[in-house]
Amino acid sequence: MTSSIELADDATRVLIVEDEATIIEFLRVGLRYEGYETVVAMDGTNGLRLAATGDFDLVILDLMLPDLNGMEVCRRLRAAGRDVPVIVLTARAEVADRVAGLKAGADDYLIKPFSFDELLARMSAVLRRRGTGQAATRVQILDLELDAETREVRRGNKRVELTPIEFNLLELLMRHPRRVWTRENLVARVWGYAHTGDTNFIEVHIGHLREKIGDKPPRLIHTVRGVGYTLRPEEYDEGME
Repeated sequence: MTSSIELADDATRVLIVEDEATIIEFLRVGLRYEGYETVVAMDGTNGLRLAATGDFDLVILDLMLPDLNGMEVCRRLRAAGRDVPVIVLTARAEVADRVAGLKAGADDYLIKPFSFDELLARMSAVLRRRGTGQAATRVQILDLELDAETREVRRGNKRVELTPIEFNLLELLMRHPRRVWTRENLVARVWGYAHTGDTNFIEVHIGHLREKIGDKPPRLIHTVRGVGYTLRPEEYDEGME
């Protein structure tokens, strides 16, 4: 059984080969929210058939699948000369299983249960190594420019000096305009760890970032009271008219 959606020409295409409905929905909704386009295959045979078409930038592959296990899917895919990146998701935590998955041709291996943010990070790393993916090196919103490769930021013709944390905060906000980030999500994505305590320190970093990029009312970076922060270029643009 397979389900599909129409794929956008400029989106990163991800094939999810998984038979657990809760995980499928978790991945499908989360990845679409991050800007990926997804197709789902719920068994190994259909997963192999779809992966072999060459229409996908990345495959997320479960090992325990009906009719054809994920390890065999990966082996056959590589034997057919397909080099699409593959990230294996599995409950098997033994070293021998991880080694077997990598030898079968997987690019990375993530053990269930897993953090969605960790999956996103691994996807980005695999896509970057393969020279594909949706993340452009340079991002521009209005007169604010960010280059992820050189880690340079410019506002108009002026170069802006940021700390590593400030740069990472700005990059996240610029790559996802209009998305509201909770403080907890910002900590996980920028600082790289789970945090459930006081998050007031984020306000300090946002304040410094606003000051350095000259973000005065009408602002680019908005505070969503009781929730977190978002970058809304259209409101800034309207306010300058």
